[in-house]
Order: sequence, then structure tokens, then C-alpha cells
Amino acid sequence: MSPSSSDMVEMLRSQLPVEESSLLLTGDDVTGLVLVDIVNGFCTVGAGNLAPVVPNRQIERMVDQSVRLAKIFCEKKWPVFAFLDSHHPDIPEPPYPPHCIMGTEEAKLVPELEWLGNEPNVTLRAKDCIDGFLGSIEKDGTNMFVDWVRSKQIKVLLVAGICTDVCVLDFVCSALSARNRRLLVPLEEVIVYSQACATYDLPVHVAETIKDAIPHPQELMHHIGLYMAQGRGAKVVSKVICDAEPAP
Repeated sequence: MSPSSSDMVEMLRSQLPVEESSLLLTGDDVTGLVLVDIVNGFCTVGAGNLAPVVPNRQIERMVDQSVRLAKIFCEKKWPVFAFLDSHHPDIPEPPYPPHCIMGTEEAKLVPELEWLGNEPNVTLRAKDCIDGFLGSIEKDGTNMFVDWVRSKQIKVLLVAGICTDVCVLDFVCSALSARNRRLLVPLEEVIVYSQACATYDLPVHVAETIKDAIPHPQELMHHIGLYMAQGRGAKVVSKVICDAEPAP
């Protein structure tokens, strides 16, 4: 008898543990919030090829927690950087089907975060690749994200978004490498908030019915994404607390 999906997740957690702590936001060190691809094309049911086909608890939790963080940071006027996946219709991104085409509803922030565009402390960046760090490179070679970290004198990055093991992980790894090469001075720490991250769900039995599809069980891959981020040097937290959180 083969193990169930839940049994496999528990086995993975025991063999590849993720050490999760809590984070208290005090404002003592400049902390920047990075929101990765919380757009309709990845989060809103039925919005596109890579959107959930039915309501998804992990994605809903990620959106709720990301909104909570965004409200805290905007209330305190702390810096926020939000990536929005946005692709040219004639430039594919294999192995994924067309998604988040620029100018469409897919490429817009989810309704719960649409207000971010009006906040003076928020920087929005449309990106056309998986890794937001690379997607921040301008034609003249400058990097919008690097400039943001330097200009805001950010010491800590708090990262949330989707997908834990794809866009979030790639960005975190690049940010850590850039920090290690002293490209992001004064950045010291990159923190991933597990409850504000999510990934997509493509179980084996569904993937088998789709040509060339690769299975992607959600809970397993979410855990692997967190484990890989931790292994690259990120801190993972399961709780973020603010001493003066705004009312919902």
C-alpha cells in the first residue's frame, strides 16, 4: 500500500525539517516588504491557465496574510515592493502555458490588494520572468530592486507571495546571492513568511491526464520551497507580529 499524500508530507517534514520562528516588527531596523506575484493569474479562481480552478485554502491564506502585512507596512509608511508577473503575448515562458499577459486582468493585483497602487510607500514592478531580481533589470543595466534597497537603506527583507518553490524561491536565492556579493548594502537578512506564501496544486492523477505536465502536489512543493530557501540562507518564520497592528 503506497503512502498517502499527507503521509508523504509528514515524512518530508521529518527528514527535511524547516526551522520556523516568529518575527516581531518593531521598526528598529528598516524592514522592506516584498510581495511576489499576488496577481489574479495565480490567485483568483478561474482567472487563467495557471490560476486555481477551485477555491484553494493555501492560496486564500497567503492572500489574507499578505493583505495583513501590506496594511501594517502602509499604516507605518514602511517600504513595500510588489512584483506583478506580466508577459508579452509573443514571448513564451516554457514550460508554462501563456499566463499573465500584460494589459489583461490576469496581470493585475488581486482585488484585495488593488489599493496598493495608490500608496506612496509602495513600489510596483511588472516582471516578465520567474525571478523578480532579474526582472528588475532595466535596459541601461541598472536594477530597480537594487536601487530600492539602497535608497530605502533596507536591512531586512520580509518576503511573501506565490509560488513558494518557483518565483518566491528564485527571488530569495538571487537576493541572498546579491547580498553576499555586497550588491545590496545595507541588507543583512532575508526572511520568508511561510503563512504568506503558497504554491499551485497539480496532483499526480491530474497531471497524468495533461500532455507533458509535471506533477506538483501543493503541500509537498510548498515545504520543499521553504526548505530550499532556508538552505540558501533565508530565515523562515511562521508568525509575524506587530506591536501596533491596524484594525482590519
